Amino acid sequence: MFFPVAGIETQPWIPPLVSFALSFFTSMGGVSGAFLLLPFQMSVLGYVNPSVSSTNQFYNIVAIPSGVWRFIREGRMVWPLAWVVVIGTLPGVLIGAIVRVRWLPDPHNFKLFMACVLLYIGGRMALDLLRRRAGRNAGTSAQDAERRFREQVERFRAAAREHGELNERPAVVRLLRCDISRIAYEFYGETYEVPTMGILSLSFVVGIIGGTYGIGGGAIIAPFFVSFFGLPVYTVAGAALLGTFVTSVAGVAFYQAIAPFYPHVSVAPDWMLGFLFGIGGMAGMYLGARCQKHVPARAIKWMLASLLVFLAVKYTLDFLG
Repeated sequence: MFFPVAGIETQPWIPPLVSFALSFFTSMGGVSGAFLLLPFQMSVLGYVNPSVSSTNQFYNIVAIPSGVWRFIREGRMVWPLAWVVVIGTLPGVLIGAIVRVRWLPDPHNFKLFMACVLLYIGGRMALDLLRRRAGRNAGTSAQDAERRFREQVERFRAAAREHGELNERPAVVRLLRCDISRIAYEFYGETYEVPTMGILSLSFVVGIIGGTYGIGGGAIIAPFFVSFFGLPVYTVAGAALLGTFVTSVAGVAFYQAIAPFYPHVSVAPDWMLGFLFGIGGMAGMYLGARCQKHVPARAIKWMLASLLVFLAVKYTLDFLG
């Protein structure tokens, strides 16, 4: 099957299969999988035009709602955190689209740019995990809350098996405060607070990077929430995915709007390719969100860190090669 916008040819079953496998695992950490789909498109399929970024964002639009719906059903959506992320990320995504088209249309330079960013985030996340393992990090509230959460899930599963019921929906997030200064919520006996303006500023910077890359920002902001703000991964995944969805809608619309101003560059998304990636991602994210509560938080964090570092090394090697 030929995709004229992307200028590539591939079997129609390959995009949904690849996106399903990637999104199943990455959605457990609040990541849509788009940050891994882009190198697949560039390195495997040969899709290197700037429009690969907008196609990646269109994938988010199709794939993410199923995962977000699952987090909402299970009571694990921190709504104020999600909307602050959206408000901060949105203008950054639009700026990032301009940066991508005007200053980073060359895939060679683009790879180096993202390698630096992802290596820093993945490295910091891995370092945080190693410090916790060595006992040098005294903050254990997130770990304690996550442990209690998993114990509660196991109790619900045991009760469901005993009574022949399949309802496993314990309410796990309770909002305590939301104003211009702080956002606070309770998660299984532990209280977590983050500065509203700090999240807003971080989201703006992440939006620029995510808009340039074509991921909406979830792959970058989720590790920040876990490593820098000490929030439990079970409570930030839904907010990160929702923020990525909303900003991806704006990003795709903006890329489409500026396409006529760059007639000699492929800017608008390849709708069919993005849709095929999206339907696979939709199924993968729903199952990933459903299975997340059965996977240890440390395993999810290591998965995110490993994927980020892998992608950074891949881009660096491509740049040097």
